[in-house]
Amino acid sequence: MDRRKFLASVGGASALAAMSTSEKADALEQAMGEELDSIVVKPGLCTTYGIEQKPIVRGGKRDKYFMMGHDPRLPRMSDKPTLIEFFKKRFGSVQHMCQSARLAKLNGLPEKIVLACLLHDISVGGLIRMDHGYWGSQLLAPYVDEEVTWAIKYHQALRFYADEEVGYSYPKAYIRYFGPDFTPEPYVAKDAEYAKNHKWYMSARQITMNDAYSFDPNIVAKIEDFEDIIGRHFKQPEEGLGYDNSPSAHMWRTMIFPNNFL
Repeated sequence: MDRRKFLASVGGASALAAMSTSEKADALEQAMGEELDSIVVKPGLCTTYGIEQKPIVRGGKRDKYFMMGHDPRLPRMSDKPTLIEFFKKRFGSVQHMCQSARLAKLNGLPEKIVLACLLHDISVGGLIRMDHGYWGSQLLAPYVDEEVTWAIKYHQALRFYADEEVGYSYPKAYIRYFGPDFTPEPYVAKDAEYAKNHKWYMSARQITMNDAYSFDPNIVAKIEDFEDIIGRHFKQPEEGLGYDNSPSAHMWRTMIFPNNFL
């Protein structure tokens, strides 16, 4: 990705300088994913870039109501939304996630790890970018195996630390965009150290190994390619995501109605 494009995507050099190290890394990953989607495919997004509502005029008589319910600028979700439906109608960066899962599958990894790769950036794609590993883990916890959510949470920290013994090098892009003296925050270092000594370390590490190299504009991977794996390893609620009263149901509803005034 061109450095100038990256700087423009975050609002310029001064805006980048004001970001924390984790925010910078997350911004780079999102920018790369969005660039890939613009080359390969551009799905519906939670946000409505460039098609925003008119600014609120204080004190004036309103001729329109605030946004509540289904946003007509976005694809309408069904009454019982599925994970695949969110991929098609709400998530951005889907090509990156699908390519990561495709690579994991080609590398012969277990289906649970393929699923973890498919979902590792789910928060970046549809909800929030900062600390996306933590958000994604909480979002998915009621629906997948604990090992999958653990791996998604800790891949965020492990991506900053090389492990040459298993074939993971520090991403060159991080040096190019953040400089040779880039240092993650202490909580990131602490989580990475914890993860390295955990029984599921390689599960999270496999996400990083099938992550940084999955921005190929010459490959098109589809969510349908993983329908069987999703069916076997994702607990789709009968009521639909967002309506099953799970601990993270509100997060799915936020993506269904991302522009509600309240």
